[in-house]
Amino acid sequence: MLDSHIHPDNWGIRPILFSIGNIGIPSYAFFVALGLIVGLCIYFYESKKQKKMNDNGIFIVVGALLGGALGAKILGFIVNFDYLIANINNPAAFLSGRTIVGGFIGGVIGAILTKRILKINENRGNFFAPAIAIGVAIGRLGCFFVGCCYGKATNLPWGVDFGDHISRHPTQLYESLFMLLMFIYLEKIKNRKDIMPGQLLKILMMSYFIFRFLIDFIKVEPAIFAGLTIFQIISFVAVVFIARDDIKKLFIKLKDKKQYVNESK
Repeated sequence: MLDSHIHPDNWGIRPILFSIGNIGIPSYAFFVALGLIVGLCIYFYESKKQKKMNDNGIFIVVGALLGGALGAKILGFIVNFDYLIANINNPAAFLSGRTIVGGFIGGVIGAILTKRILKINENRGNFFAPAIAIGVAIGRLGCFFVGCCYGKATNLPWGVDFGDHISRHPTQLYESLFMLLMFIYLEKIKNRKDIMPGQLLKILMMSYFIFRFLIDFIKVEPAIFAGLTIFQIISFVAVVFIARDDIKKLFIKLKDKKQYVNESK
């Protein structure tokens, strides 16, 4: 079974979504699984539509999924290290906790390593991007119902009480809506002639990490350096890395402009 996020006891809007006989179906596992299925369907549909359906595409998906799963769990272990040590004799603690940030990074690394190992030159980023966006949009609904990844207290009319009688930002729904809008945007521009291979994935990752950096200001996450959370620091580094070529070009342009000004004096 898909694991669950760490959250307080007696917490959440609807931790058990529905029951089949005596078996309760957890909201988190249901929506994460649904998001994964819908995302894969969109990826393979687009691959078939563009006549790119082949073994290479399947290998890259498998590599991305494995990398994403490992990345999500490894970063989850790091973030929840104190909790895991305190509950070292509880196997359930080690089955809990995963992060989308880690999943994003791990998924990209997994896909890159798969391509290098199998010597695949195809770029599937434009197929992955809409699939990831809608998958996260659906999966975050599970976070909302189970009550993990919640926000700080708010007086806004749409604040939600997750179990402590405090009205909080439903940051899970903010992220779900953001990724739904990203999915719509990516679908709208995917067939433009100026879109290069892999560009949609770059747009999605850049947008998500900027969004994640900003939304963490209203999430209940511990600050570890300069008032920033570990996810904000990782998001900042990721944005700089993704934009490294553009930043380099900007510095060269500024340097050339400064040299031109100096020569004109």
